[in-house]
Amino acid sequence: MRTPVDATTVPAWADLARLHDDLNVDFRAWFADDPGRAQRFSLTAADLYADLSKNYLTDEIRDALVRLAEQVDLSGHRAAMFAGERINTTENRSVLHTALRLPRDASLVVDGVDVVEQVHEVLDRMYAFASQIRSGEWVGITGKQIRTVINIGIGGSDLGPVMVYEALKPYHQAGLECRFVSNIDPTDIYEATHDVDPETVLFIVASKTFTTLETMTNARMAKNWLLNSLQTAGIIGSDDDARAEAIRRHFVAVSTNLEKVAEFGIDPQNAFGFWDWVGGRYSVDSAVGLSDIIAIGPENWQSVLAGFHAMDEHFRTADFHENLPVLMGLLNVWYNNFYDAQSHAVLPYAQYLHRFAAYLQQLTMESNGKRTRWDATPVNVQTGEVFWGEPGTNGQHAFYQLIHQGTKVIPADFITTVNPAHALREGGTDVHALFLSNFFAQTAALAFGKTADEVRAEGTAEEIVEARVFPGNKPTTSIMTAELSPRIVGELIALYEHITFVEGVVWGINSFDQWGVELGKKLATQIAPAVSGDDEALARQDPSTQNLIGFYREHRL
Repeated sequence: MRTPVDATTVPAWADLARLHDDLNVDFRAWFADDPGRAQRFSLTAADLYADLSKNYLTDEIRDALVRLAEQVDLSGHRAAMFAGERINTTENRSVLHTALRLPRDASLVVDGVDVVEQVHEVLDRMYAFASQIRSGEWVGITGKQIRTVINIGIGGSDLGPVMVYEALKPYHQAGLECRFVSNIDPTDIYEATHDVDPETVLFIVASKTFTTLETMTNARMAKNWLLNSLQTAGIIGSDDDARAEAIRRHFVAVSTNLEKVAEFGIDPQNAFGFWDWVGGRYSVDSAVGLSDIIAIGPENWQSVLAGFHAMDEHFRTADFHENLPVLMGLLNVWYNNFYDAQSHAVLPYAQYLHRFAAYLQQLTMESNGKRTRWDATPVNVQTGEVFWGEPGTNGQHAFYQLIHQGTKVIPADFITTVNPAHALREGGTDVHALFLSNFFAQTAALAFGKTADEVRAEGTAEEIVEARVFPGNKPTTSIMTAELSPRIVGELIALYEHITFVEGVVWGINSFDQWGVELGKKLATQIAPAVSGDDEALARQDPSTQNLIGFYREHRL
């Protein structure tokens, strides 16, 4: 195991501390004095164009950040990840989500196994199955074509597929809908099933172990709903053979636990596996993406994977000074550790990316919300940020007030596309051009603000001048691309995967385990008997929990 470098002890950290103390952020002056600033701090990564010029960044700061990356051996850790070394130290696992998008003619041997060959074997099976669903070759118990696919998963088995499904709506096959169930709240499974034709539905149960509490509870409820619906309609009888055939035609699995899959009633031949070197939040391009492959088709999914791989190659090969994931990750460290930025906004000016911030919440916060380094020693700096956001222009009428005139430093990533999926006009107005005018205006307003003299020049009464001043000097990154295609969606996901990795290396933490999700889940199973009426179990709980359960038991109808 590599010993993590304490970033606070390397020379670059001291350089950054000095630069922070000496820096007077003044975007107006910086751009006025340096006409080439925007071009110098903009770069292209795969098909993404990124403008970093409205960040707290100078040539000297950029060079110091790059030296920090070098002094914590980012290149060595990057090589170790791509090579399949077991950098997930607490679980003794490789971290190879990048192998999920390697082309078929590549080779990567880990522990004596060519993982690329394994990946493409599963991909080929998924492509064949998706084609059967899309063509109508695969039918339900009554011979009707599948019209609704319901993915049952949670965490990475839900957030990734949902986000990609929404992002690529223009590429969906007509007449075929996907729905997603994750919450153990019974409302979720009810809303997904109550208006669905049981003869034309397919359930995908996504759980690597096939033991995830929420997923398997929802899967059992889905199975009961399906069988009861078919029996009530007189479509099948109550005999075991009829019920088994209905499950076989209407359920498939994304799992590697074939024994549990078979126990549930799903034919193991209809199970699509992935590997322990794929973490849940890094798994959308594995078999977890089966619902998306069905929705957009194998050819478009190959474009998604190509986008992932293009960004992987940029991250793997580009010089740190021109490496977008490296620079964005280092900027996040700069804001987090030197400006005490507690959160990071992601603001897509693309409605189809409306679930992107939610997806990034798991990717970033489950990865980097850690209090120990990968050798189990305590961290000595702040780690992680609260990622959040909504699409523009909705956010402008909600929380932009805090970003513009609040007292917190909130770095923000603005993301948009030049060409819309639907080029609509309102009268003679190009609505997408109007929309992007807001994109450009917001980053300009955040950077340059509005001075008291400018407010006064508008005739504002002196007593409210300060209330209408915009201080500016708010940091943003702008990311643009020609269109929101399958390839671009892959590039965007991979970009933030690698940003997350860069931060983790600087902080010396393991970005690939998630022990923090375990305790509450374990306690829930211990508390469940008390909730259901077991007084002895109730007596074992702490006084606050006893009180809350008492209220529940008193008022439950």
